[in-house]
Amino acid sequence: MPDMFSTTGMPYADGRILQHAAGGVGVITFNNPDKRNAMSLEMWEGFGMALTALRDDDDVRVVILRGAGGKAFVSGADISQFEKARHNAAASEEYARRSAAQRALLADYPKPTIACIDGYCLGGGMQVAMLADIRLASHGSQFGIPAAKLGIAYGYDGLRHLVSLVGPSWARLLMYTGMRIDAAEALRIGLVERVFPVDELWGETMMIAETVSQNAPLAIKAAKITITQVLKDESRRDMEAVKAIGTACMDSDDFREGRQAFMEKRKPQFRGR
Repeated sequence: MPDMFSTTGMPYADGRILQHAAGGVGVITFNNPDKRNAMSLEMWEGFGMALTALRDDDDVRVVILRGAGGKAFVSGADISQFEKARHNAAASEEYARRSAAQRALLADYPKPTIACIDGYCLGGGMQVAMLADIRLASHGSQFGIPAAKLGIAYGYDGLRHLVSLVGPSWARLLMYTGMRIDAAEALRIGLVERVFPVDELWGETMMIAETVSQNAPLAIKAAKITITQVLKDESRRDMEAVKAIGTACMDSDDFREGRQAFMEKRKPQFRGR
């Protein structure tokens, strides 16, 4: 399938974050290929702006995250900023606060998200990928968290997501050694869901995204909300939210459209209400 999204689109962070949308699918591109898409603070903030714009676009039903250049999804933080922005605990706290606000947008994103990973997915790139709902990768991709090799502490939320995906033993091995693993290993331990040849990755990602975009948005929202609550400790679950979205689905025009389309043996046209 041809790439219907080029590296053009609405620019943020001096063009190092690009946002594009067509046919119900939004795409955010990390566009800093000279640094293997390493994330500066400006890129984190541009990423948040792009997420917000696609969140508020009613025509967008699913969002893909990807890296430009064919070498990396996101290779981590832009270490060239560390001497100025993360040189001690106080500076690191401010850096973390500003970048964490953008990750929080992704963590609570109301629309389905897909990480399309080709190449290096390291450090902060792992945080972004793990916050996506679905992770798809090319065979040549590499994954790792080199915090131990840099002398920094990886954040609680990032490690919580890592443990939930791969379990505590693999999380310890990855964190203690700073090792990189290939896509086959990432698939085996549950870090990614599917792996494809590099020349098939984008087409397969788009087919999945288009399938999601054509399904009933309220039903997908219900699944996303419910899965999120399942993963929480029982004492922290918002069962009222689960009940409310279930009721909204059953009372929706889309449910009626789904039933009618089934009876008429045609493809349903869902409108998200």
